[in-house]
Formats: sequence, C-alpha cells, structure tokens
Amino acid sequence: MKEISRIVEVFEQIDFSQRKAALATVVWVEGSSYRRPGARMLITDDGRWEGAISGGCLEGDALRKARQVMLDGQPIVVTYDTMDDGANSFGVGLGCNGIIDVLIEPITPNSDQNPVALLKEFTQKRDVRALATVLKSNDFTGLAPGNRFTLTEENAESIPGWLHDDMRMVFETGKPLTRTYPVLSGNAEVFIERIDPGIELVIFGAGYDVIPVAKLARELGWQVTVTDDCIAHLSPKRFPVATCVLYADRQVVIDQLSITNRTAAVLMSHNFNYDRAVLEKLLATDVPYIGMLGPRKRFDKMQDEFRKDGLEFSKASLGRVHAPIGLDLGAETPDEIALSIMAEVKAFFTRGAAGFLKNKPGPIHERLSGNSADHHRHTDGIGLDLDTV
Repeated sequence: MKEISRIVEVFEQIDFSQRKAALATVVWVEGSSYRRPGARMLITDDGRWEGAISGGCLEGDALRKARQVMLDGQPIVVTYDTMDDGANSFGVGLGCNGIIDVLIEPITPNSDQNPVALLKEFTQKRDVRALATVLKSNDFTGLAPGNRFTLTEENAESIPGWLHDDMRMVFETGKPLTRTYPVLSGNAEVFIERIDPGIELVIFGAGYDVIPVAKLARELGWQVTVTDDCIAHLSPKRFPVATCVLYADRQVVIDQLSITNRTAAVLMSHNFNYDRAVLEKLLATDVPYIGMLGPRKRFDKMQDEFRKDGLEFSKASLGRVHAPIGLDLGAETPDEIALSIMAEVKAFFTRGAAGFLKNKPGPIHERLSGNSADHHRHTDGIGLDLDTV
C-alpha cells in the first residue's frame, strides 16, 4: 500500500507537458526473486523512478527499456532470466536464481486505461480488489495489452464471464495468477493480482511507548488510529504520524471505530480497568486480532472478572487475544517492543510462521504451481542486458 501511495503521489507531481512516464509491474516469477508479482516502479524519461521491481539489479535495464516504451507508446513484457550461471560469472551479482516477467507500459494521463489512475482510485477507496491486466493478445480478442478489469466486493458487473471465476479466486486467496485464455477467436494472456489496502491498526492508550508503535506502523504504510479517554495524552504533537487521534470514553469508543477484517486492535494503556472495559467491547466485535501489552496473568485476571460478572466468551473468541503481545525477540526498549508487536501483527495477517528463515524448508515464498501449469514462456521475450544492469 505504501509503495502504491508513493507512486500515485509522485505521478501527480509530473509535468506531462515536459515529461513522459511509464509503469513497470512484475507479472510473473519462476524460481526466486527479491520482489513478487504486483511489485511496481514508476519511471520518467529523465531517469527518475519510484518503487522497485527487484533489489536493484534490474532497475537500470528496466529504465532503458521504459524509455523506448515511452517513445513507441506500446507496452512490452520483458523477461529477465537470473538463473543463468554463465551470466552471473560476469560479476553482475544477480544471485536471485529466478525468471521474472515485467510489464512496462506507457502512461497517458487522460486515458481511461491509465494504470496509475486506477491505483489512485484504490488509495482513495481503500478497498480490497482484484485487478486483471492484459499482457498479450492477438487481433481476434477485442483486447489490447494494458486493458484492465477490476473486481471489488461491491462490483463485478464489468468482468467478462471467461475471467470472472479466476478473478474471484484471486480476490479470495490473494494469490496472483498469470494465465492464457481463449477469447472469441483468439487468445489473451492476463495477469490477475489482488491489491490490498493493508492493516488498520487501532491502539488503545496513548502513553510514551505507543509513539514508536504508531511511527513504525505508518512507516509500513498502515492506517493508524490512537485513542484514549485521557485527553491530556492525545496531544497531536505526540502522534503527528497517526492517521487519526480519537478522544473517546472507554464505554463507547468501539462505536466510533470502523472494524474490518484487516483491523488489529492493540491495548497499551497500562490501565487495567481501561483495558478490561475495552477488551469486553472488542470481544463482542468481529475484529480478527486483539493484542494486549502486559504479562499473561493480567489477561487471566480479566477473564476471572468477566466470569464473576456473568460474561461468557467462547474459546474461539478469547483465542483472538494475544497476551502478552509480540514475538519473542528479546525486546527491552520501547522501540524494540514496537518492532516485536509489529512483527507479530504482520505475521498474523499474512499467516507467516514468524520463525527463522534458515529453518524453513524449501523456498522463502510459496510457489504458485497453478500459475506454472498455465503460464507460457514468452517466445518473443527480451533477455537481460548485462551491460545496463
């Protein structure tokens, strides 16, 4: 989300009476790579770019290809093969051992197919959506490279029947897909991805140790709301990066918040009665993640008090509570504790194991075998030019 927002921001600063621009998007990965499908980079004809499609080894060549795309006005798909041991012996130091396809397309600001305009709409609405991009097609499909279809929870009417099921699958699973479809009397190769607005972090409590949590979350591009029932703690100077600073009584604060399946609620007030009251309200919602600072016995005491008050919560509901919050990083300082909290929240929403990668068998990223079966290598693909990397 942060990268997309930055691309939109930079795009709006471009003077298109003087400059040209292109957008590069990773649309296929086989083997290993630094970035995954959906990674983007905005490029201008004066050699500037925002975003990234690799760890730095491909950007130079992509910039050169993008200049040609800007001149021709036609999109291309570039294939980079970093598996070639012979190429690596030249000392380029690619080291990724993967094959990466990158769509590079020119940007026409006022076009209804302007890809950045679609990204801007996404940043404004902040909804989950599946985005299908035509990579290649022949003259019999009625489609052109760069054509796009967007599926949201509310709108699927404009999606053609032959594409609907796969777009819905990507929308539900989040796993990107590149596939060739028979369309009318021809074929079209289409890249489908899900773009997600990211995590919405709500922090209850506004003590000094909340400051690094809010700051780190915003650096990650998350939405951050800080709320407390002590107005003295909510000085805007303490939380300049927060998306929202909310003063609300503990009994009604939940009513003033928007809870979604991307919301992480974190209790950090250090006030037992405040946290207990907020936790009671949160357990009555569908918020998927609840984290609470403090020792485990603090949460146990709250459960005892719930029972004494005749409040019964299911095991599954209580299982949403992560207390104590955070991954075991050996954190001591507020900044280290913030890192521990953010790491656990991220791992929860991505279903990551949160262990040492050295102990993970197989590849770091899940291999999308379904893509491999349907994706056809580009016979007219452009190989990596080593002298430009």
